[in-house]
Order: sequence, then C-alpha cells, then structure tokens
Amino acid sequence: MEQVVSAEEVRGALARPRMEGRTIGFVPTMGALHEGHLSLVRASLAQADVTVVSVFVNPTQFGPGEDFAAYPRDIEADAALLAAEGVDVLFVPTVPGMYPPDASTTVDPGSIGTVWCGAARPGHFTGVATVVVKLLGIVGPDLAFFGEKDYQQLKVVQHVVRDLDIGTRVVGCPIVRDRDGLALSSRNRYLTSDERGHGTVLHRALSALVESVRAGNADAPMLERDMARMIESEEGVTLEYASVVDSDNLERVTTIDRPARAIVAARVGSTRLIDNVQVPASGACDNG
Repeated sequence: MEQVVSAEEVRGALARPRMEGRTIGFVPTMGALHEGHLSLVRASLAQADVTVVSVFVNPTQFGPGEDFAAYPRDIEADAALLAAEGVDVLFVPTVPGMYPPDASTTVDPGSIGTVWCGAARPGHFTGVATVVVKLLGIVGPDLAFFGEKDYQQLKVVQHVVRDLDIGTRVVGCPIVRDRDGLALSSRNRYLTSDERGHGTVLHRALSALVESVRAGNADAPMLERDMARMIESEEGVTLEYASVVDSDNLERVTTIDRPARAIVAARVGSTRLIDNVQVPASGACDNG
C-alpha cells in the first residue's frame, strides 16, 4: 500500500492505472476505522480495480464546541487495517494542504443540507460538501463509497455530485451494526457501558416502526410519535428528531406511499448518535 500526503502524490500514484483504463474506487473517511468503514473498503475492492482510501478529520464540518480536537485519531492503526485489506493507496492530507490560507471557495448543498442534522449543526453539510468535492477532484474516482449510517450525508453527496456533473458514481452501502443493534460509529467509543445500553433504543425504535408498517400502519405522523415516545422514555437519552422522510429529498411524508426512510438523532449522555432504516411498503412482509 502506498501512503501519500499531497494531491500531486495521489495523482502520480493513479496516473498509470488511469492510463491503463482501470476503474478507481474511493472511500473517504475521518479515520478511527471500524468494521463499518472496512465494509466500504471491501465494496470498493470488489467493484473497482484500484482502491484509494482517505483519512482526514475535516475541520470545516465541525461547529463551535463540537469534538474536532477530541475526535479519535490513530493513523498507524488505520494504515495497518487498510494494508491488511489490500488497499492500494492511502491518502492522508494535512489541513493546510486541503485548505490553503487564501482558500475561500465553499460548496453549498442547498436546502437538503439545512434540515435534520443540518439544522442541528449549522454549516456542517457545507463543510461536508466542500471537502468531498475537493477529494473527488483530487482522486478522480469512478466510484465513491459512503455508508448509509450517515444517510443525510449520503444524500447530500449524491445531490451535489449530480448537480455539479461530477463524473463519479456514489454508492451507498448498508449500515453495519454491533450485536446489540447499535450502528457502528467512531463516536461510539465516547459511550460508557451504561450509555451504550441506553443508546440501543434508537435501533429498537426503528425496528418497532418497521414492524408496525409491515402490519399495515401507513400513518407516518403516528409512526413518528411512537418512535419519539419510545426514545424519550429511555433513561439518559435526549431526542433531537424522529421522522419519516422521502428517501431521496428527505422531506417529511404523511403516509407510506413512496420509498421512505425513518431517521433519528439523539444525545446519549454527551454523545450524539444517529441511525436510520429503510421503511418497507405498508403491509409488506418477509417470506424468507
């Protein structure tokens, strides 16, 4: 595995494979890698000829008082995991390398970046969109892999890539969960053992919603209220939102008559957790 720091080094490492017409897959991360990240890496390895992973804790997507300084960093451990998976190039840019002192251009993703997590974290998705556009410009991948755990982020990136005619296909990959149902996240390491147990209420509430829809309940506001009640009744958990939204534009729906997603965010102690699940068609059931 080749480890590089600058944009010029990335382009140099990819010049030959690009000239040979090999497909390039890209997995952008902020490090502190876990099985969720590695599932994205494995998807790239399976679908592309060359896999590039970036590790960059992006300061522009953190707001005042958020955990930029405390965000877990261990590039040696991350590099070892990626080398063992068979990654071809690891890109570890510096903050000055990504944001020179005179840089002034940002990418505004529009209204999809101002709702839900965007409302709770003003400017967050402008930071996400800006760094993703920069990374895609540097790497120039055919495919880029993002996890569905950060569902709004995935949709923001897909909309930005579409709107700006960026020639990369953005691939969403399924959430990876621990055995207790908690969606894997680098921030889970902030949780105490008790908080972790309380945090599983997000997945339990989402699972209950899915079962209710399969039983024939298509009333989205009622489903939202049931989710909210379950989450708010859990000790140490402060609900931020629990909603059922259109799978593409993230606007709230009133009835389950189109592809929909149930999304939740809450604070467990001082840690902010998010989760989501695809909502089945009302009355649908599994036969396998």
